[in-house]
Amino acid sequence: MASEDIAKLAETLAKTQVAGGQLSFKGKSLKLNTAEDAKDVIKEIEDFDGLEALRLEGNTVGVEAARVIAKALEKKSELKRCHWSDMFTGRLRSEIPPALTSLGEGLITAGAQLVELDLSDNAFGPDGVRGFEALLKSSSCFTLHELKLNNCGMGIGGGKILAAALTECHRKSSAQGKPLGLKVFVAGRNRLENDGATALAEAFGIIGTLEEVHMPQNGINHPGVTALAQAFAINPLLRVINLNDNTFTEKGAVAMAKTLKTLRQVEMINFGDCLVRSRGAVAIAEAVRGGLPKLKELNLSFCEIKRDAALAVAEAVADKSELEKLDLNGNTLGAEGCEQLQEVLDSFHMAKVLASLSDDEGEDDEEEEEEEEEEGEEEEEEEEEEEEEEEEEEEEEAQQGPGEQSTASRKILDPNSGTDTSDPEKVVSAFLKVSSVFKDEATVRTAVQDAVDALMRKAFSSPSFNSNAFLTRLLIHMGLLKSEDKIKAIANLYGPLMVLNHMVQQDYFPKALAPLLLAFMTKPNGALESCSFARHNLLQTLYKV
Repeated sequence: MASEDIAKLAETLAKTQVAGGQLSFKGKSLKLNTAEDAKDVIKEIEDFDGLEALRLEGNTVGVEAARVIAKALEKKSELKRCHWSDMFTGRLRSEIPPALTSLGEGLITAGAQLVELDLSDNAFGPDGVRGFEALLKSSSCFTLHELKLNNCGMGIGGGKILAAALTECHRKSSAQGKPLGLKVFVAGRNRLENDGATALAEAFGIIGTLEEVHMPQNGINHPGVTALAQAFAINPLLRVINLNDNTFTEKGAVAMAKTLKTLRQVEMINFGDCLVRSRGAVAIAEAVRGGLPKLKELNLSFCEIKRDAALAVAEAVADKSELEKLDLNGNTLGAEGCEQLQEVLDSFHMAKVLASLSDDEGEDDEEEEEEEEEEGEEEEEEEEEEEEEEEEEEEEEAQQGPGEQSTASRKILDPNSGTDTSDPEKVVSAFLKVSSVFKDEATVRTAVQDAVDALMRKAFSSPSFNSNAFLTRLLIHMGLLKSEDKIKAIANLYGPLMVLNHMVQQDYFPKALAPLLLAFMTKPNGALESCSFARHNLLQTLYKV
């Protein structure tokens, strides 16, 4: 490290916040790669008597630096709170697990008794969970009250590893007469899906002490929602339930309503953008009417709720004296319905709790409503059939020997058969079809990558194939490039981004396309931001191509 850099680091550290047992390097933008880089940070830690909280957010810590910081932590037995979100910016995914492992080992050696562990906004994926798995299972986490893992890209695999670690922590701590009493769990934007959510639900049911659960934007459908609802029923102290932007449908909403009837401490419910629909809203309204005496906030915005169902919700909060906010925006009430909603709330002097209705979608006619309800039921039946097929495929895979191809793998490979690889639009369609089924499980991931390799190797090697046109059309379908054609962008970019990350590393990929792809990956885009883990991986790869 150059002398001027050391001087700058020393100046930054001089401004380090020290208060109430807390040592904070938050937002210092320190680049700690080597032991030498971390020398002054280590000195601050070593010299701090009674260290109870360490903030490392907004810096970037490499493997070697993490190892020496961990060594300094070995003597900090009083450490209780680790605020370690966003501390691996610009790091390769492979660097994060060993860095986390070292830090965890330092805490275990110290005999620290953690109360809070925050690793949010670190794009470590399923492998990263392995990095702190041992810490979660150790006695250092028997006292854990808050676990925050927002926006980490854990995926289904990471969710399962995490659930198993929490379950083991509870088992081991219970054996010592002091069972894990986790209160706050945060894991939004992690692509946990049904399997990851169900695994965590099992752990929640065993723990039983949760007070806050935040799991928005995880691609959870009604089977996962139902599993969570059943687990919540065994956590009577729940105050906050945030499942925003998952997909309940009526089945998930009814299951959750059943649980809400049993809970007495709930203060905040966020089921916004969860597609509870009218029947689900009515079920939730019945639960609210019959209980939830401490309810302060209810969010059912953007859920395809019709007027009558919304009015039922409003009527249900009549006796909720502590209610501060009722959000029914973005539903289909119509102008008259919005007025009626306000009148109902005004009749028991609660009009002020109603959030804005500025994004109301307008009232549907009865025929459209019936058609939508029928379509919704058909969609749920199709989902159940698909789930049954997936379970059968998983059983088949478990029974197969090495090298055998499962039914699932064969289905994934189907898009290649008959694809006209001289037509960029058809190749894009096949690429997206294959990548849409991408999962972090090794079997599916390998099958998808093999299918894409077969498709794209054939396409790129064809003299008549227009590579630039392919990339342009792909960006349009991903919603990253505007087009005069009315093309609906795909809803979820995680699979395509993960598959692109694989494709650009292959010998068949034209390296001349990398700069264009990099340019679009670095532009601000909401769809990309919701898949930050996959985007981060692709960017890291593109910088090296």
